[in-house]
Amino acid sequence: MKTRIVEVGKDTGNPEHYREAAEILQSGGTVAFPTETVYGLGADATDPEAVEAIYAAKGRPADNPLIVHVDSKEMALRYAKDVPADAIRCMDAFWPGPLTLVLQAKEGAFPENVTAGLPTVGLRMPDHPIARNLLKQTGRPIAAPSANLSGKPSPTAAGHVLHDLDGKIPLILDGGPSILGLESTVLDMTAVPPVILRPGSTTAEMLEEVIGKVRVSGEGKRNVPRSPGVKYTHYAPDAPVYLIEDKSKLVSLAIDHLHTKGKKVAVLSETPPEAADYSFPLSPDMLYTSLRMCDETDTDLILVAITEAHAKDAALMNRLEKAADHKWFS
Repeated sequence: MKTRIVEVGKDTGNPEHYREAAEILQSGGTVAFPTETVYGLGADATDPEAVEAIYAAKGRPADNPLIVHVDSKEMALRYAKDVPADAIRCMDAFWPGPLTLVLQAKEGAFPENVTAGLPTVGLRMPDHPIARNLLKQTGRPIAAPSANLSGKPSPTAAGHVLHDLDGKIPLILDGGPSILGLESTVLDMTAVPPVILRPGSTTAEMLEEVIGKVRVSGEGKRNVPRSPGVKYTHYAPDAPVYLIEDKSKLVSLAIDHLHTKGKKVAVLSETPPEAADYSFPLSPDMLYTSLRMCDETDTDLILVAITEAHAKDAALMNRLEKAADHKWFS
C-alpha cells in the first residue's frame, strides 16, 4: 500500500480536500487526520472490519478501547443513552475541545472492538477545522486513536504519522503541527462523582467550575481499561526514559556518571545542560516532538528533568510517567 499525504493548507473549508478521505472512510478504510491534540487514525466507528484495520496498522492491544469523534452534540446523543445532565453541561462548556466523555453506549451502536466489550464509549468533538470538516463530510462517527505505532510517542505532525505508518494506511491529511500536543482529558460520566481517567488540558479545576466535584482515577494495569492510555506503557521512544529532579548539579552529575559507563545521554529540560550529548525542549506542546527527536540520535538513555512546575502539571506528568514506565533515575 502506498501512503499519500494531502496538504490541506489554509483553505480548510474546501470540500475537495475531504472528498477522497471521506470516500475511504465510507468504504471501510483508514485515514490519518489532525486534531488540536494529536493526529488521529480514523475509521468508521460503526464498521467492525474498518476498526480492525486501525488495530492492524498500529499493532494496538484489542482490550484498549477507542475514542469516537463526533461532529456535534446531536451526533453524540444519537449513540449514547442515559446521558446525565452534567455530561450535557460539559458538552456545552467544553465542546468542541480536548475533552472525551465516557458515556453509556446505546445497544448495538458500536462494535466490541471500539468499546473493548464494555457497555460504555468515549465520545469527543474535536476543535480542529480539518477534523470537523472531515466528520461532517463523512457523516459518521469516526473512531480515532493516535496515528502512531502502539506505545510510541503520539504524532503531532503529518511527518510523524508517515514515519510510523508509511505503507500501512492509504492517506494522511496534513494540517500542520498540532496546537496542544497532548491527548484529551477523559472524564467518566458513568461514575458519581465523575472520574478523570486520563488528565489533559481540560483540568479538574475547569471541570469542577461547571459540574462540581470530580475525582482522579487510580486505575492500574490490572484493571479492564475504560479509557486509552491507562493500562500499557505509552509514549515511549526507543531509548529508555528516566525522570530526574531538575535540581542544581543533579542532572549534570547523572550525565557524568552515565558518561563513565560509556553511555550517550539525551536530556529533555527547560535549560539544556552543557554536558548532555543531546538536548531537547520540555513542554506539553513539544513533548512528543522532543521524544521523537531523541529517536533520530544514537542516544543510549534519556533523562527528563522535572521542575516543580512540571510536577504540578497532571497531564504532562501522566505522559512522562507512562513514557518512563514510572522510572526515576538515582
